[in-house]
Amino acid sequence: MKTAPALFPIRLFPPASFYALMAREPAVAFDTEARYVKGEKDTHRFAIADTRGPLRLTVPVSRPSGATLWKETLVSDHGRWWETMPTALESAYGRTPFFEFYIDRFMPLFSPEPIAVTELCLRADSIVRGILRTPSVIVERPEIAARVYTDADFAALSASMPRHWQVREQSLGFIPGLSVLDLIFNLGPEAEIYLDSMLTNTVDKC
Repeated sequence: MKTAPALFPIRLFPPASFYALMAREPAVAFDTEARYVKGEKDTHRFAIADTRGPLRLTVPVSRPSGATLWKETLVSDHGRWWETMPTALESAYGRTPFFEFYIDRFMPLFSPEPIAVTELCLRADSIVRGILRTPSVIVERPEIAARVYTDADFAALSASMPRHWQVREQSLGFIPGLSVLDLIFNLGPEAEIYLDSMLTNTVDKC
């Protein structure tokens, strides 16, 4: 009998701890049936390290009449976010060793295309997992999950994560809990090794 997969929430560029916990699960499913909650900004918002400290970037959304799920909620064209977000990322990480190496992989995501929030998050996740070489097998959402992960799990691991090199650490200090993009742009291929060590050193404490 196959073991039920672990269930992860739909998130856009979540913290590195999200992928550290995912990497220890042989099979993972995403909660594609999650109900839309207006105040649940972490679904379509993530944090980076800007010149003055943590900066939250949000993809605007629009909920059609009658929509009750995130997969029915659309990405909005408000504020031309597809132009301002890449600019913010370049301002934050343009001086990192690996920004130019990876940013082109993410650029197709920054588009005025009216897709569902869930679809945007899944496309971003696929790119991130490809870079990190996350070993988990992604399966369809099950009726019963082996474990259901929440933002509290990711926050707990982020709080105890080992330090890694950040381009602005000298001026801002080390900032934990940032988007996985911070890890990718700062560490590049070593991000995968870091996630392995992050679990080895901290997951038993969570």
